[in-house]
Amino acid sequence: MKTFNNDIEKLTGVKELLITIDMVNGFAKEGNLAAPSIMRVVPRQIELLDEAINNNETGMIFIRDSHPIDAVEFKTYGVHCIEGTKETEVIDELKKYERYALHYLKNSTNLMFALGLQQDLIRFYNLERIRLMGCLSEVCVLNGAIGLKTFFDQINKDVCVAVHSDAIDTFNAPLHNADAVTEEALARMQANGIKILGKKR
Repeated sequence: MKTFNNDIEKLTGVKELLITIDMVNGFAKEGNLAAPSIMRVVPRQIELLDEAINNNETGMIFIRDSHPIDAVEFKTYGVHCIEGTKETEVIDELKKYERYALHYLKNSTNLMFALGLQQDLIRFYNLERIRLMGCLSEVCVLNGAIGLKTFFDQINKDVCVAVHSDAIDTFNAPLHNADAVTEEALARMQANGIKILGKKR
């Protein structure tokens, strides 16, 4: 078991990355966009993180939403996860895994534009697979998965991008059924060359 403490030099030789997307307080516990129902996938996420920290060939990345107060994205999604607030912090249930991971902050719905991530991904010289989990299924998970797939296509590197269907979720609302929306997002990802892991909902 290795502790990486956000040090990419200790990670560049891994064959696999497990990326956790936006499991922060602002989407799961507090704030304008919080949906506590997302917590139902946390036990499965913990299982996957436990497996990862005991596998020297797997590295871990945490992607966290973090916006300036005048973020343009707020025109679409409303104010959330303002930088420096508790909303941008990883939920308590997953905090113990932070020291094993690299961390990137994003100011959009696509993790590929998180500062420094693209440059760092190129440095993983043995990388064969990336697995994703987190929220929201139809926004940040979907955009991130397709973004990663097209990025590796663009640089002509054969990396399998996969999503754990049992470790992603989104919010429930009267006209927004989380299970149905997640199924639709998984279908769209699969149509774009993303491998779907885990059980059907």
